[in-house]
Amino acid sequence: MNDEYKPDLITLTDDENNEHIFEILDIIENDKGTFYALSPVYDDADEMLEDSGEYYIMEVIEEDGEQMLAELEDEKLLDQLSEIFEQHFEEMFEDEEDEE
Repeated sequence: MNDEYKPDLITLTDDENNEHIFEILDIIENDKGTFYALSPVYDDADEMLEDSGEYYIMEVIEEDGEQMLAELEDEKLLDQLSEIFEQHFEEMFEDEEDEE
């Protein structure tokens, strides 16, 4: 059995044309839209160790007919989505522990 983990990665470009690589932790689709939980990926081990462990919640928006990810500005919605993502993460880790 092959237990090799391969993360789903996405590259985002900021307003200054700098590219940043993120791991897609989870995706939520509901009546308010589509939302991604993303964790930064680092090339340098020291940067990884310094990371706070926080993740980013981005929303899918459409601009000029093209889908893009943008920072979520609605604090109330951000809090709601954080709770849902956290529950998903807990369930994922519980499933992994049950498999062992």
